[in-house]
Amino acid sequence: MPHPLVTRFAPSPTGLLHKGHAYSALAAHELARRRGGRFLLRIEDIDPTRCTRENAENIFEDLAWLGLTWEEPVRFQSEHLADYDDAAADLRARGLLYPCFCTRVEIQREIERAGRAPHGSEGPLYPGTCRRLTGSEREARLSSGTPYAMRLDLGAALAATGSGLFWDDVKHGRIAARPERLGDAVIVRKDIGTSYHLAVVVDDALQGVTEIVRGEDLLEATHLHRVLQELLGLPVPVYHHHPLLTDEAGRRLAKRDRSATLRSLREAGTSPAELRRELGFDDGG
Repeated sequence: MPHPLVTRFAPSPTGLLHKGHAYSALAAHELARRRGGRFLLRIEDIDPTRCTRENAENIFEDLAWLGLTWEEPVRFQSEHLADYDDAAADLRARGLLYPCFCTRVEIQREIERAGRAPHGSEGPLYPGTCRRLTGSEREARLSSGTPYAMRLDLGAALAATGSGLFWDDVKHGRIAARPERLGDAVIVRKDIGTSYHLAVVVDDALQGVTEIVRGEDLLEATHLHRVLQELLGLPVPVYHHHPLLTDEAGRRLAKRDRSATLRSLREAGTSPAELRRELGFDDGG
């Protein structure tokens, strides 16, 4: 018997939702509804400096106004840090992560000293400074209490997984994973003890998510997510990376654009049915 379809909407509570968030939430909700599946809401609040419970409550209010329903309890990432710790410990024990003591300024200086650095999809790649530390140098830095992040040793990761990884995307078809476009990415941030990349793949697996609906701005991150899934033995969902909504000037919608927030639309008299139709969804729930 096939597994039931499970979708999710997973916003970060760092501000008010806008029309772009509404589109993602509606797309995931309607996919589950049409195919008799389950729709989950997850609050990605691993960053305590930017995420607030008030913003999470605003998310609940906005989604309820849109007419969406979701399963309870809602998963708050901040309540499950041990899950991410366990995954990171597994990767570290297998020699797939290494501590990185560099600050952003130091990384930029190293890139400038090199004259040029390999570029990935998101700019210059990390030059591997801390990967090249000797064992004694690394132990000295650890013993001194210098804060550090944990980076993926991409060479070791690809040696463990091979290079023949792919995922299926409803819009783009079968995509070959090219994690070298992100280099030795940070898997555990020094300030919060995990990262978006690690937390999201762990959560999707633990929650049984089978199809992920999200914006095309996260398409590049999927190259890294696919490697983490393989390293951790996690299932691979089907992805739906949809185009991003833009304003009249063609700029991507952002939380700072208050005119496009769901709250401002609601206060201006827009009805849920009107917004659903504007975004290309019927108003039948």
